[in-house]
Amino acid sequence: MKNHWHVMTLIVFVVMGVGCENSEHDALVEAPIKTTAISAPDPELMRLWMNSCALCHVTGVGGAPIVGKFDDWAVRLEQGNELLLQHTIEGYNNMPPLGYCMACEKDDFAALIEFMTVGTP
Repeated sequence: MKNHWHVMTLIVFVVMGVGCENSEHDALVEAPIKTTAISAPDPELMRLWMNSCALCHVTGVGGAPIVGKFDDWAVRLEQGNELLLQHTIEGYNNMPPLGYCMACEKDDFAALIEFMTVGTP
């Protein structure tokens, strides 16, 4: 896949219920969706995200905040990025240390957190 950004966009739309024909999701689809213009992330960052973070942050497995779901991130962001980074590296609740990304460095984790929380209030 050359353009991982399109894959991420699709993942976010699926998670947010866009295009669902299921009546349970009608209210979600009709609700206004808050968007923020961001540039496409680095392909290597997207590879790291898809191979580690996406495992939980697309569906919310184990209580993980879902990427693009602002309410999931708001309280966490109030605690500050340094604490989010610490939780990512050391593990927190159901998230294992390093969040399944053994190839990630501290700067990678910071970039991945920023990527998942862009546009969050």
